Amino acid sequence: MRQFYYFLITLLVPGLSIAAGMLPETSIVLLYEEAGDTAILLENTDKQPLLLYSKIKNLPEDGSEEPLVMLTPSVVRVEAGVKQQVRFALRLKEPSQVQRLKRVIFEGIPLRQQDDRNIVDISVRQNLPLLIHPRGLPKNSEPWKLLKWSLSKGQLSVENDSPYVVRMAEVVNLQPQGTAVQLERSYVLPGQTLSFPVTDAVADAVRLYPATMYGYSVDSYDAPLTAKAS
Repeated sequence: MRQFYYFLITLLVPGLSIAAGMLPETSIVLLYEEAGDTAILLENTDKQPLLLYSKIKNLPEDGSEEPLVMLTPSVVRVEAGVKQQVRFALRLKEPSQVQRLKRVIFEGIPLRQQDDRNIVDISVRQNLPLLIHPRGLPKNSEPWKLLKWSLSKGQLSVENDSPYVVRMAEVVNLQPQGTAVQLERSYVLPGQTLSFPVTDAVADAVRLYPATMYGYSVDSYDAPLTAKAS
C-alpha cells in the first residue's frame, strides 16, 4: 500500500522526488540508568546526502520539562548509504524510581544542488519512543498485567500504580459484550489514572491488546474489573 501511495503521488506531482530518509536500526531507544548512555545507528537509505536533525520531545502528560537526556549530534550531514550514530547521555539530578517515556525525532532533510530547482523534495521523519529504565528495577515483559481496571457510573478507569510504562493498542473491549472503548493514547505512564466514558452498564472484564517494549503486538489479555457497574 505504501509503495502504491508513493507511486500515486509521483504521478500527480511531476518532478517529485520521494526521500527514502534515515532508517533507524531499532524501533525504540532504550537508556538504562546503570549504563548512563546509549546509542542508535541510522542509515541514509536515500540516493543523496541528507541533513539529519535529531531532537528529544517531552510528553505533555509527563509534567516535566527537565532535560533528562542529552543527544549528540543534533545536526549532521550523512552521505548516501552511510550509517550515522546518535548518542544519548542521561542527565538525572536524582535517581529515578519509575520508567520515564519521551519521544525522539529523527528527520532527514534532502540536500539539493542549486540547479535542481524544479525538483520537489520531501523529508521523512521518524518518531521513536525513548524509554529510561531506572537503576535496580527488574525487567518485566508483561507490565500490562499490573494495571488496575474498574467500571463504575458509566466510566471505565485504568490505574497504573506500577513503575513501568505500559504500551498497548488504543482500543479495548469490554467483556462479554465486546463493546469497544477508545483510549486517549497507546501508553499508560507510571502513576497515571485514566478514565473513559462507556455505554455498557455491566461488564466482567476488559480485553486489552498489549505491546512489548519494542512496540510489537502480543496476544490479547483479559483483565478483571475490580468494580462493576450496577
